[in-house]
Amino acid sequence: MPTYAIGDIHGQKTMLEHALALIEADGGADAHIVFVGDYTDRGPDSRGVIDMLLQGRGAGRNWSFLKGNHDRMFCDYITAGSEHDPKVKSNISWINPRLGGVTTLASYGVTGEPHFAHPLNGLETLTHYTRNGQTVTPAQINAEARAAVPQSHIDFLTSLPMTLATQDLIFVHAGLRPDVALDDQDIEDMLWIRDGFLDSNFDFGRLVVHGHTALETPTHFGNRIDIDAGAGYGRPLVPVVFEGRACWALDATGRTPVTP
Repeated sequence: MPTYAIGDIHGQKTMLEHALALIEADGGADAHIVFVGDYTDRGPDSRGVIDMLLQGRGAGRNWSFLKGNHDRMFCDYITAGSEHDPKVKSNISWINPRLGGVTTLASYGVTGEPHFAHPLNGLETLTHYTRNGQTVTPAQINAEARAAVPQSHIDFLTSLPMTLATQDLIFVHAGLRPDVALDDQDIEDMLWIRDGFLDSNFDFGRLVVHGHTALETPTHFGNRIDIDAGAGYGRPLVPVVFEGRACWALDATGRTPVTP
């Protein structure tokens, strides 16, 4: 039976609906789909994406979900008020449009224009929102977000696993550290790794299927395939189908082989 995968969705609900329709046309309503994380941020409807995923899971769809770094940043802001992750080398706030938290909050009804302080060699920090000519403090924004985001959304995202392995494939959000057993991989690497993974030709024994690093189209590198085609930046969300280690991208015309 084929396995399908969907890369970083980043709040693109309409694109997700289209990708699911393509998969159903190719493999039917019971197709196994693996989502590799980053459901939130940048796109316009993170709330709608999570609602759709929860509805599918509740309906018993054969869907598997992994955690992405943006999903964790979202949860950290809601549960602890944290704007920063030490892995963000630019030191920008999660709320900054570049990371996309502002659109995630807006999808839950927490709207306005964020303003930031940029201390020299320090972390960018939210100073306030402006909304209808009024100033809204960071504490008020976080309180509104805590009230607006359903606990079921936080519970879903925080409970997600890091990897899913089959006989031929290893699914993970960002990647794996070469020469480290799967059970010994660091969570931070699985959520964030680029250096040491993207430039490696290490044979992991199975094809690694990952997102996190946005490209123009799903791309096969021999030992791994990057399925993040840049939906967070407005490019299409391209589902991929696997039969063993062979893989194809799906579009309205059907399957297109993805080869090294």
